[in-house]
Amino acid sequence: MANVIPSAPLGTAAAVNRDRLTATAGVRPDTAAERRFRFELAAHPGSAAQARHLTRARLSGWAVCEDTCDTAELIVSELVTNAIVHTASRHVVCELHDGEDLVRIAVRDEGCAPGEPHPSPQRPDEEHGRGLLLVAAMCTAWGAQETGPGLLVWAELPRTANNGVESRSDLGWSARSRPAPAGSSPTGVHIPPAGNEWF
Repeated sequence: MANVIPSAPLGTAAAVNRDRLTATAGVRPDTAAERRFRFELAAHPGSAAQARHLTRARLSGWAVCEDTCDTAELIVSELVTNAIVHTASRHVVCELHDGEDLVRIAVRDEGCAPGEPHPSPQRPDEEHGRGLLLVAAMCTAWGAQETGPGLLVWAELPRTANNGVESRSDLGWSARSRPAPAGSSPTGVHIPPAGNEWF
């Protein structure tokens, strides 16, 4: 079952601190009103479906356009699945941000167990291993940053229908062992400003 941390209504501030994860909802003093919704899922195969359901329900409640809701469901499913399949996480934390003109999805895992192998051999005829290429093709920006032992992967979508917006992402980061440290952008991947905390 998902552990849902309710978001605060617009015009209020709420903070939740649980297991060293912090989320703030409501109005931040340095930006326009932004809504946030955070939920934590157990790392098991059914969690991707739960993440899709929670994402659709929340974005629909925020009156985000149907096309963006469809895309967000697909992206959150890919990111949650990757966090479950490629890490030793017991839990996966997802956060949705509804800004004035974009929706941001962030998924954080707990990292890999020490010494645990995680190679991903692929054959051209296999149907897995292309999720991040799909994410990159569907969003306006995406990236990843290390968060302690884990990894936070995020994607941004236009709040309204995507009218030919080109993806601004690094299609090859998954070929590297880990992404560049937070704050650096050797490949043009958008890195959020230092004051923009995710969790």
